[in-house]
Amino acid sequence: MTPTLSYLALGLYAASFAAYAAFLYSSNRWIGRSGTLLLCGGILLQYLALMERSRWVHSVPYNDLFGSMSLFAWLLAVTYLALEIFHRQRTVGAFVTLLILVWVVAVMIFAPMGPPPAPPARGPLFDLHVTLNTLAYSAFALSFALSLIYLAQNRVLRARKQTAVFWRFPPLDLLERMCRSSVWVGLASLCAGVGMGFVWERRLSGHFALGDPKVVVTLLILALYVAYLWMATRAAWRGPRAALVCACNFVLVLFSYTFVNLYFTRFHRFY
Repeated sequence: MTPTLSYLALGLYAASFAAYAAFLYSSNRWIGRSGTLLLCGGILLQYLALMERSRWVHSVPYNDLFGSMSLFAWLLAVTYLALEIFHRQRTVGAFVTLLILVWVVAVMIFAPMGPPPAPPARGPLFDLHVTLNTLAYSAFALSFALSLIYLAQNRVLRARKQTAVFWRFPPLDLLERMCRSSVWVGLASLCAGVGMGFVWERRLSGHFALGDPKVVVTLLILALYVAYLWMATRAAWRGPRAALVCACNFVLVLFSYTFVNLYFTRFHRFY
C-alpha cells in the first residue's frame, strides 16, 4: 500500500497546528479559519487513507494495532472539529492538533510493511461496536487535553502571571463546558458500543463474558467518567478538582487501550 495519502494528511495536520499556534499570537480570524480548513483537509485525506487500507487488507481498516491507532487519530480530529464548531472556540486548537500530530507520527513510525492476516468475518454490528468504542476513547482523549489546559490556565490565574497569549484562551467556565461536552460524547459512544458488543457476543456464543478483563475495565471507565460529571456539578468538587479527576481517568483509558488489549484479554486485541 502506498502511504502517499497518509503523508499528505500528516502535512495538513502539521500546517493546521502551525496556523492554530499563530492564531494564539494574532487577532486575525482568517488565520484561525485557515487552521480549521487545513484540519478539515487532513481529516478528509486520512479518511481516504483508511479506505485505501481497508481495500488493501480486504477488511475493516482497524483489525490490527496500526489500523486501530489510525482510526483513533482520525476520530480525535473529527471530535475536536465538531466541538470547535459547536462552541465556536479555536484557541485550544494548537494543543489538540499537536496531540493529533504526535499520535499520527507515532502511527506512521510503527506502520507494518505487509498486510495483517485477514480476520474472521464478524459482521457490521461488530464493526460498529469497535468504531463506537474508538470514538469514545478519542472523546476522552480530547477531554484529557482540555482538562490539562484548564489546570494550566487556573494555575496561571492564581500566580497572576498572565501574558498576552493567555487572554486568548477560553474562560475557565467555557473550558469546563467543552470538557463536559467531550465526556458526554465519550459516554454515549461507549454505552452504545458496549451494548452492541454484548448483543454481538450473545448471538455468537449465547452468553456474556462479563469476567473478561476488557469488559471489567470498560465498565470501570464508564463509572469513573460518570463520577466526573457528577463532581463537575457540585460546588465542592467542580473546577480544578474535577478537571484533575478527568485527566487522571484518561490514564485508565490508555491502560485499557494498550496493556489490557494486548496482554490481558482474549477477545479484544486492538479496540
